[in-house]
Formats: sequence, C-alpha cells, structure tokens
Amino acid sequence: MSAASQSVRVDLPGREYDIQIGPGVLAQAGRRIAEMTRRPHVTIVTDETVAGLHLATLQANLTAAGLTSAALALPAGEATKCWAQLERTVEWLLSEKVERGDIVVAFGGGVIGDLAGFAAAVLRRGVRFVQIPTTLLAQVDSSVGGKTGINSPAGKNLVGAFHQPSLVLADTDLLSTLERRDFLAGYGEVVKYGLLGDAAFFDWLEINAPTMADGDIAAQVQAVTRSVQMKADIVTRDETEQGDRALLNLGHTFGHALEAATGFSDRLLHGEGVAIGCAMAFELSQRLNLCSQEAPSRVRAHLKAMGMKTDLADIPGDLPSAEGLLGLMGQDKKVVDGKLRFILARGIGEAFITSDVPSDVVLQVLRDQL
Repeated sequence: MSAASQSVRVDLPGREYDIQIGPGVLAQAGRRIAEMTRRPHVTIVTDETVAGLHLATLQANLTAAGLTSAALALPAGEATKCWAQLERTVEWLLSEKVERGDIVVAFGGGVIGDLAGFAAAVLRRGVRFVQIPTTLLAQVDSSVGGKTGINSPAGKNLVGAFHQPSLVLADTDLLSTLERRDFLAGYGEVVKYGLLGDAAFFDWLEINAPTMADGDIAAQVQAVTRSVQMKADIVTRDETEQGDRALLNLGHTFGHALEAATGFSDRLLHGEGVAIGCAMAFELSQRLNLCSQEAPSRVRAHLKAMGMKTDLADIPGDLPSAEGLLGLMGQDKKVVDGKLRFILARGIGEAFITSDVPSDVVLQVLRDQL
C-alpha cells in the first residue's frame, strides 16, 4: 500500500465501513472483497467509458484473489440514472443469480454509484455493495454516506434509498484519466466542504487546488481525505438527513434546479451546477445581510481562478425564466411543509439551514443572473 494512502472510518452502528483513499488502492480490491464474501463470484456494474479504461485491471485483480467476476457496462452520463437502466441492472443481477450474501461492485462515477447502490438496495431487499469511485466527484461525495437513487422527470434523485456501502476504495490514480472538465466538476463538491464548515480548508484550497488539478497526488489525497472525513462525520451524526446532513446540500437547491432545466444533460454537469449554486447561495446570503460583501466575491474569484462556471450566463443555451427556475427548485427533496429549505452562510465555513427565505429575494437573485 502506498505511503500516501489514508483511511477514514464511517462509524454507523452495525453498518461501519472503511474508506481507503490514495494512489494504487484499486490493487486492494481483490483481497478486500475476498475477505468479505463466502461465494467466489462478484458482479460489477460500470459504464462503457470506465470499462474501456479500467475494467480489465479490476477483473485481473479479482482473479488474482481467487474470485470470478461478471460486468455490466451501462452508457456513460447522467441520463443513465433512470428507471429503464435500473430495471436493466436489477434484471441482470438476478440473471447472475446474486444472493443476499454476495457483493455488488459499483465501479464508476456518481451515476454508477447511485444506480448500482439503489439496485443493490432493492435486490432481495438488500445486498451488500462496494463503491470503487473513479471520478473526483464520486470519491469526495456520492460514494460515501449511503444515498442511492435515480432521477425522475420531476427532478433529481427523487427516487432512491439509504443503503450504506460495505467498503469504499477511492484510488486517486484513476483521476489522471479524467477530462479536465470532469475533474473540475468534481472540484465543485470539494470546495463545497470548505465553504460549508471549514474556512481553513478553503484557505488551503485557494493555495493548493491549482496544483491539485494539474496532478499533484499529495494534494489530491489530502483534499479527498479532508472532504470524506467531513462527510463521514456529518453522516455519522445524521444518516437520513433529519438535521445536519442537509448542510451537505450547500449549492444544491440552485444546482439541482439548473440540472433539471438543462435536462440532466452534458450542458451542465452536476458539480458545475453545485459550483454555480454555491456562488448563488453566497450571493443570496449577502443580499439577506447574513454575510459580508467580500464572501461571495471571494467564492466567485476562486472558482473563476480554477476555470469553473460561476454564473447562469456560463451555461450554454436557453434557461427558463426566474419564475420557472424557482418552480423547479420547489420540486427539490429539501422542501419541508411546502417551504424551500436553503443552505445559506454567515461567512466562509459558516453554513446553516433555513426555510426563512423570502421568495422575492430569491427571484431577484435569479433575475439579476439571467
């Protein structure tokens, strides 16, 4: 194991698991999975892009540990998180005669992790699964915490289940095969952690994120580990989002509406929507006199320095009106008693949850952006 490898534990009683982070941890997959299962057969759900790049390595690794494996490669992209591909995945797992004691491996980005995790949650009322996230976004966010699901025409992630993985292997070497746009989209979720609860981490990112994006492995391991530790701590306190866990949705109320408005397409990647959403959440916070004028400026300046989208004008193509976007925000899972819940901030690293936001101020922020 590389000296740079780090481990984070998610301490949910009866559902504890480890997250291994660092270069080369994919090589542990065979040994770790063999220790977890009696039956020497593993099913892998992946996407066509990841399969072409990394599937042979994973399967060779499993074979070396005495395991046989079969893989289903789904189309890459957010559109795969749908009923049709969920049905295809579940029926394929049944055809592979997956038993309750078996292991399903989710090998890909957030789309595959969410879909394969949901398939594992509903198959035989719950089989174990292992997350091997291959994108920055999945390594720091979607692979940890047990949120699984698919999108519906009504909105993002509205159908799903809480189903914790049994192990997460986040190999930072796999990040080198990402397109820069995908890496930066994942960075939208990294910067979110600094903005919501760790001002010192945001300070560190302002200095180190550019070299991290250029392949600095030590910086990547440190950024992924800090992000995962923050998420693990929050999930351990609030697994099913009754309170604190909603803080992880900083930027998502705006972001999910923008993803819906762009048809969950390549016009706007999830992490890009989160980055724009974080900038807008700080802008809204400032309009409500919750934080200084400097805070949203600093957020925007950092995102721009990283070459990221920060404004609605950065999204190609037409968008709905401000009223239309507010309507899409109303479909979000964060609506409680018919009121939108926003994650706002009193400053960098000081996010909080509130339903007390006048819709006319939200509309004004959207109108100014449009």
